[in-house]
Amino acid sequence: MLSSHGLASGTSARSAGRAPAAALRYARLCSARTHSRSSRLAAAAVAAERLDAQVCVVLGTQWGDEGKGKLVDILAQQYDIVARAQGGANAGHTIYDDAGNKYALHLVPSGILNRNSTCVIGNGVVLHLPGLFEEIENLKKKGVSVEGRLKISDRAHLLFDLHKEIDGLREAELAGTGKQIGTTKRGIGPAYSSKATRNGLRVCDLHKLDTFADKLRKLSMDGEKRFGAGFSYDVEGDIEKYQELARKVLPFVTDTVEYLHTAYDDGKRILIEGANATMLDVDFGTYPYVTSSNPSIGGIATGLGLPPTKYDAVVGVVKAYTTRVGSGPYPTEIFGDLAEGLREIGREYGTTTGRPRRIGWMDIVALRYSCKINGLTHLNITKLDVLSELDEIKVGVAYKTPDGQMLRSVPADLETLENVEVVYETLPGWKSDISAVRDWKDMPQAAKDYVQRMEDLIGIHCKWIGVGPGRDALVVKPSMGKC
Repeated sequence: MLSSHGLASGTSARSAGRAPAAALRYARLCSARTHSRSSRLAAAAVAAERLDAQVCVVLGTQWGDEGKGKLVDILAQQYDIVARAQGGANAGHTIYDDAGNKYALHLVPSGILNRNSTCVIGNGVVLHLPGLFEEIENLKKKGVSVEGRLKISDRAHLLFDLHKEIDGLREAELAGTGKQIGTTKRGIGPAYSSKATRNGLRVCDLHKLDTFADKLRKLSMDGEKRFGAGFSYDVEGDIEKYQELARKVLPFVTDTVEYLHTAYDDGKRILIEGANATMLDVDFGTYPYVTSSNPSIGGIATGLGLPPTKYDAVVGVVKAYTTRVGSGPYPTEIFGDLAEGLREIGREYGTTTGRPRRIGWMDIVALRYSCKINGLTHLNITKLDVLSELDEIKVGVAYKTPDGQMLRSVPADLETLENVEVVYETLPGWKSDISAVRDWKDMPQAAKDYVQRMEDLIGIHCKWIGVGPGRDALVVKPSMGKC
């Protein structure tokens, strides 16, 4: 059983010892089914169900790592354009093709595997060009070309190695204070800081390399003044490096606002891929333990210049449990053997950093809050198969303050959030492997009940159910309500 805070108390040695074997079975099943003909047919069937939305937005609803890339990869087969609106290389989307090949993407939109779609990196993204071209080269080695299929906003801000240096120095200053954010140290926050203080450099600055060099020197001077001798950055070396990078990137650069609006007017279908997640939003997340952009619906509008009046569907991706990387309050967190077991079965290690993710039960309070902010029309539940070994599954449905007040939403004050007692419902597990299920009617009743309870609590159709990492490992729930 678990305490009201999700602490494991008395997890049996038998259940703890079962985790490695379950993880091995999980890996074998994933490997086998991605190569099977029936799996490819199942994936094709899911992709063939056309989503009635000219513009569809896919967003993370928790603390990131929900599996957005997989749904984007599948839906991309139906769309002409796949666009990324915000964040940087701190986002990590892991996807698999029909042959079981794994792709770890950080800047290139997940739709790149659909050879008929064009990918757009919008103005709201902070772009580290060396990292982008490393990613492009890795794709090329696997037979995926971006030539003629990638467009980069001329308004996107550039992220330099100096931003990474500053990111690390800031975290070092907070060491031992208990206030470390736990960033990826990819320079995301400092790059957005440069943007906000209006001394950042944009992609369009690469057209004029003389003034680009002067601007970068001034940006470097700011770092030297702030951190002194601890700031180590070769600005002249970077200026020289960007001479070549400018030549490589400029063929991809365009006015993406005009491009997207023209495409929309021409009837093109546009899929928008969110990065990070709402509970990490700089406005709505557990501030200051958040990212430095708006991964919620507002960041889509400002990050692409495509207004909300054009969005026909907004899909929220939600893991069947929760995970979080880095510091910050996490009400439904699980500890001990149970957390370790789920981490191994679900392979919960960061795509970007490799850090082990914190593990928790489903948090309906946070999910409902995220749904309200984003105006979600559909949900995609991922990794339901990871819970298959459990006898019972907890769902956090409310927060209770120490004075007995019941909270139905996420409080802004972190001290309040850190001290809430989570009110749980307990549902029975299904105790059977669902990783080969491809039809809702074949899902164990207890698994159906778990999905249905989430749908009842949130009031939004849980349309897609992920039961494994492969492209084919997706079940479509036919309609809202009991089936």
